[in-house]
Amino acid sequence: MDLTWEIAHLAHVELLTPKLEESARFFTEIMGMSVSSAEGDSIYLRAYDDYEHHTLKLTAHRHAGMGHFAWRTRSADALARRAAAIEATRLGVGWHDGDLGHGKTYQYRTPDGHLSEIYFDTQKYKATDADRSALKNTASKFPGRGMNVRRIDHLNLLTSDVAAFRDFQLKNVGGRLSETIIFENEVKGAWFSVNSKSYDLAVTEDHTGLKGRFHHLTYAVNSREEVLLAADIALENGVFIETGPHKHAVQQTFFLYLYEPGGNRIEIANPTARLILDPDYETIVWNREERMKGQAWGLKTVESFHLRGTPLPEDL
Repeated sequence: MDLTWEIAHLAHVELLTPKLEESARFFTEIMGMSVSSAEGDSIYLRAYDDYEHHTLKLTAHRHAGMGHFAWRTRSADALARRAAAIEATRLGVGWHDGDLGHGKTYQYRTPDGHLSEIYFDTQKYKATDADRSALKNTASKFPGRGMNVRRIDHLNLLTSDVAAFRDFQLKNVGGRLSETIIFENEVKGAWFSVNSKSYDLAVTEDHTGLKGRFHHLTYAVNSREEVLLAADIALENGVFIETGPHKHAVQQTFFLYLYEPGGNRIEIANPTARLILDPDYETIVWNREERMKGQAWGLKTVESFHLRGTPLPEDL
């Protein structure tokens, strides 16, 4: 049995925010997402074509950052096998009854300390008369609001040791290494694919040397033109644009990076440039000289992109 493909996709991410109401307004009014539920200090949201109950959980906290991220497995048996593999590494936290929208989970820590979970049983979103799409193959109708993000796409984490994270992910969680950055035998970045998408998770070096921090969460729109419109919407609403719109060289994603009110970095992207269909696919390796050329059309990466993650150093 090939255990490489036991994870189906990135399921959801919990973001911590010191400005819960302002963050919720950003994701609903500016990004066009919808609230699925609210309970205690948390609000659960989804984009219009996300099939699960939620892909984003916002939780009130004293500082910005990530609470946890989650994978959905391909079956209950795959969940049991991946949990056993992770448990053997001593990075396992243990079984949990679950949360709104999904069943029991197995929680673990990455080698850098990020909290993660895997699960299979899930609550699939059922559209109401008010938000049912005219197209039966869309989870809910196009919202016509804000940036109209369509679905969760990927997560980027910062780590003090990219190689250790890479090895743990490939051996115990699953997927393949689609692209990587290596400078003189030192691994600087790794992109993991768990399906035909070219990546669901990216892990890059934290240049501050801190551990377990969050870099960004990405939601996809339908076209590059919509990324340009998202930039105009951000401009008109006083949302800080860190960099973009532009095109990455790694993975070729057309991108725009923003900060939501709580302080977390969010990417609006059109990531449909690459699908991996090749059964004999070989990892793309980028070296120092290639990365020093900047992004695809020569835009240099802004310094904050390498240094800023949440929590901020002063919050630790």
